[in-house]
Amino acid sequence: MGDQRPLTIVSNRGPAEFGLDEAGNRTARRGGGGLVTALTGLVTHRRALWIASAMTDEDNKVAAESGGEPTTIELDGVEYDVCMVDSDPEAYDRFYNVIANPILWFIQHYLWDLSNAPDIRRTEVEAWEEGYKVVNADIAEAVVRSIEGQDEPLVMLHDYHLYTCPGLIRQARPDAFLQYFVHIPWSQPDSWRILPNRWREEIYRSMLANDIIGFHTTAYCRNFLQCCRELMELETDYERGAVTYEGREVWVRAYPLSIDADRLYSTAESDAVEEYEREILRRRRDHLILRVDRADLSKNVLRGFTAFDTFLEMHPEFREKVTFIAHLQPSRLDVPEYAEYMERIEALVAVVNHRHGTTDWMPIDLRIYENFPEAVARYKQFDLLIVNSLFDGMNLVAKEAPAVNTRDGVVMLSENTGAHEELGDCTLSVNPFDIQEQADTIHRALTMDPEEKSLRASRLKQIISSRDPGDWIDEQVADIATKTAQTRAAA
Repeated sequence: MGDQRPLTIVSNRGPAEFGLDEAGNRTARRGGGGLVTALTGLVTHRRALWIASAMTDEDNKVAAESGGEPTTIELDGVEYDVCMVDSDPEAYDRFYNVIANPILWFIQHYLWDLSNAPDIRRTEVEAWEEGYKVVNADIAEAVVRSIEGQDEPLVMLHDYHLYTCPGLIRQARPDAFLQYFVHIPWSQPDSWRILPNRWREEIYRSMLANDIIGFHTTAYCRNFLQCCRELMELETDYERGAVTYEGREVWVRAYPLSIDADRLYSTAESDAVEEYEREILRRRRDHLILRVDRADLSKNVLRGFTAFDTFLEMHPEFREKVTFIAHLQPSRLDVPEYAEYMERIEALVAVVNHRHGTTDWMPIDLRIYENFPEAVARYKQFDLLIVNSLFDGMNLVAKEAPAVNTRDGVVMLSENTGAHEELGDCTLSVNPFDIQEQADTIHRALTMDPEEKSLRASRLKQIISSRDPGDWIDEQVADIATKTAQTRAAA
């Protein structure tokens, strides 16, 4: 990396979560989520300070003990300098559970039933002022403190939790280079009109304090530029991917995130995966359909099961010959909409299994827990992978599963996933709202000619293996260097 300025990474979730073992000793385990996986590659090549919210009680103790100074930890052979930011618990609850999830997440995934929700009342107004903005200010203060004394510091911020943070950093340090990456979809202008005007304007003014804003796809870049034009009445350039704000040009770029294939291949060959795989092979029928998802409203699990129900009704010849394994990870069950969604999932599975099942065959095998080695074993053995998300920032399962699959498995992919921009030609594209199309696609996949399956599977593997997380990082760093040079030349 040519640009060797000190680097500060900023996100809500950090690379490690602290806890206690049975003996009461402090432990550190790797933070969850794709963001941590993606940024770990950067930290392995370049020393960086990672600033993140304290998420656990032990995180809070680490923050208090460090007095705002970095803590060095080592996880899986990677050394991290971490600064945990301890916000007021009530402020953090409002920030996370009232504004970030669900309001911003719901807006950017088009999840609202607008005739019923959301209602912006005093609770939400107070959560914005005394929760979301407070936690963002806490994070911004930690960033400004960490870059004190640095010339033209480089700060990389991440995801929907921190939208009001860049503006605060820019105000304190006009010379800082701010790069922001949004890991979820950026929705179209009308969806943002759900927010109160003042909130919306605060978000956009802060986001436009960045020098570069990155998304997974060109479609999300276009949506952001269109929002700037319609909602903020700003001059935008779609061809160059730029918007002018307060005399500064902000670049808007697509950086599609890839999987860490080497790590995935290593896991796929592990003893744990092989043990799970033997059990899968022992129990499998002629055809195995798979989905691996968080139990999130945006993942469209209910329509996937309804499509399978429709498929079995239309094609009774597949009864007792196919099993649909749904490996779901519980998600945000403290949010009422998510708890209700999980109940609806379990109820629908019971209905489908009762309608079509026999004494020795259960059509849908629902597993609700997190177990990555077991998921990888299923990746290797699927005949059809269902990814029918309503909307998705990227969806790395659509890349992980075919990368290690050994059966020329077919991927049914929602056209509204970020991964579709790269993989659409090699998958069976579906409209995530069209249940009949999904049912027909299940049949097409399970009856596809072996030669066509092989061609699609080999092409998928080629596309997926052509990029890795290092490319995702390198492209961003290259743009940072180019824009920094242009800014210096114009000064």
